[in-house]
Amino acid sequence: MLEIRNVTKIFNAGTVNEKTALDHISLRVEDGDFITIVGSNGAGKSTLFQMISGVQIPDEGNLILDGKDITFDPDYMRSTYIGRLFQDPLKGTAPHMTIGENLALAWLRAGNPKPFSRISRKDREFFRERLRQLGMGLEDRMDTPVGTLSGGQRQALTLLMATIVPPKLLLLDEHTAALDPSAAAVIMDLTERIVSEHRMTCLMVTHNLHQALAAGNRTLMMKDGRIVLDLKGEERKALGTEDLLRMFREGTGTEFDNDRILLSE
Repeated sequence: MLEIRNVTKIFNAGTVNEKTALDHISLRVEDGDFITIVGSNGAGKSTLFQMISGVQIPDEGNLILDGKDITFDPDYMRSTYIGRLFQDPLKGTAPHMTIGENLALAWLRAGNPKPFSRISRKDREFFRERLRQLGMGLEDRMDTPVGTLSGGQRQALTLLMATIVPPKLLLLDEHTAALDPSAAAVIMDLTERIVSEHRMTCLMVTHNLHQALAAGNRTLMMKDGRIVLDLKGEERKALGTEDLLRMFREGTGTEFDNDRILLSE
């Protein structure tokens, strides 16, 4: 379970460029929650993920994961129990290393005690079986450099790397946004299957309002570094994308301002 307690982050404090990215934000994420997050440009979504993953340290507040205060734990320590995918499929993999080598690095980073030089035949068979579950034929290409894969294949591999040892928390930062619609649908289906199979706790930023309501069990809307809507249960199930926009407008007095928004059902 993740608790974000009164977290504030201000960039360029005391200057004309001062920007409050997170404004005393608090959030309780229960084990097994799959929360989708949407918001206007500059709402604080990415900064929130930076705080959780340890890339940024809050100016105020605390982050508690499974009862442990991780507020000042650096990102390399959190990477052993927090998985993260980015919008860019090129991030998260080493392009000149093979599929098998990338999986081995992910396996080791997540806490497997074996040194890289001693990845066994049994480990390789484990990697092959996990690749087979992606349904892309990558299990027969383990010696292929990752840089030769398509964007969809690479994002699928990154998803597998982030979850090969199920993390305590999985962060998905618009991880389908850079893909064509067909590849995005495949990656989203894989995401939901893997998260469900391992009962992972997951936070997903998306610019697709239909996806925000269709995936997971809870939807947050952010504006100006604050959570302005927290929807779940029967209330969420009854909503469509136009309802979501209306509720945002009524709750904030402004239109949902995101030039990349997708409304398709």
